[in-house]
Amino acid sequence: MDEHATHGRRRLKVGVVGIGWAGRQHLEAYANSEDVEIIGLAGMEPELLAELRAEYRIPHAVERWEDLIDLEGLDAVSVAVPTFLHAPIAVAALERGLHVLSEKPIARDGDEGRLMVDAARRAGRVLDVAFNHRRRGDIAALKRVIDDGGIGRPYYAKASWLRRSGIPSLGSWFTNREMAGGGPLADIGVHVIDYALHLLGEPKVLSVSASTYAELGPQGRGGGAYGAQTAGSAFEVEDLATAFLRLEGGVTLLVEAGWAAYRPAADLMDFRIYGTDGGAELSRVGSPADAVESLHVFSEDGDYEPEVGPSAGHQGVIDDFLAAIRAGETEWGRHDGSLALTRARIIDACYASAAQHREVEL
Repeated sequence: MDEHATHGRRRLKVGVVGIGWAGRQHLEAYANSEDVEIIGLAGMEPELLAELRAEYRIPHAVERWEDLIDLEGLDAVSVAVPTFLHAPIAVAALERGLHVLSEKPIARDGDEGRLMVDAARRAGRVLDVAFNHRRRGDIAALKRVIDDGGIGRPYYAKASWLRRSGIPSLGSWFTNREMAGGGPLADIGVHVIDYALHLLGEPKVLSVSASTYAELGPQGRGGGAYGAQTAGSAFEVEDLATAFLRLEGGVTLLVEAGWAAYRPAADLMDFRIYGTDGGAELSRVGSPADAVESLHVFSEDGDYEPEVGPSAGHQGVIDDFLAAIRAGETEWGRHDGSLALTRARIIDACYASAAQHREVEL
């Protein structure tokens, strides 16, 4: 048996492009996975690259992503880099026959996302995008309640992720429109849209009406917790966005995404839903490291707090990605990035609506 095989199956050889926070989440999750060998790592910070290479015993550590995707024997690659690099790296990797897991959002806009999806279909390989928040324990518990009819037919929902001082460093790629594609709506709002539509059963979005604001970032305000701010630095995106989405079946969804606003200091990520037989409120308050979660369901038969299991986070993302690869060629076509592309199209419509001051149909 192959020295790199266990339990009768070959170990998948993977690489990670990007060594920031997200890239390190992917590394840790791969390291915790059975039948996986991390053979390559690419990053621009020499000291951190060397440190991670030693920690995870990775044979190849390179600066250029092009060198990583050319490694012999590589099966799959994680793309955890600034958004403007998602499409070029993913398309190149897919064209080399690699499976790809990209960080969110799929790309700067839907057109770039479409290039990635088309490349996955041509190559017949898996393309997945990391939506780790839908894999939280509270989201999973509420999903079970809704799917089991616990609140009847949903008709209105509100979802948000709001920060007090959470603008990523001014002057970085996060606040550069060309590199990021947008501000909090594209950065954290994409998570909100994803878990909201996931909870609602993936209804089609018919139209959006959105507004965006850039009031604090241009003044050098609204940072600190997520990177130092410098007054006068370039700020080319919004710092707050709100969108009203009309969904098929008469359901409506209100989304808020903000990096900075004069509100309580702790981050708030929440979801409220009203149905014909009940409702529910979910909240997550605090920084990712110490957030306090709560989930309440309300109904005629009495209010209660469902049992909430552990959150899978990025480990769940990696596990699902690896399972899709292991499922074999007949299943790969079901994992072509299409769902993430729908998220990008929704965000595109939101930005168009905000710019044109009108409702935009999808």
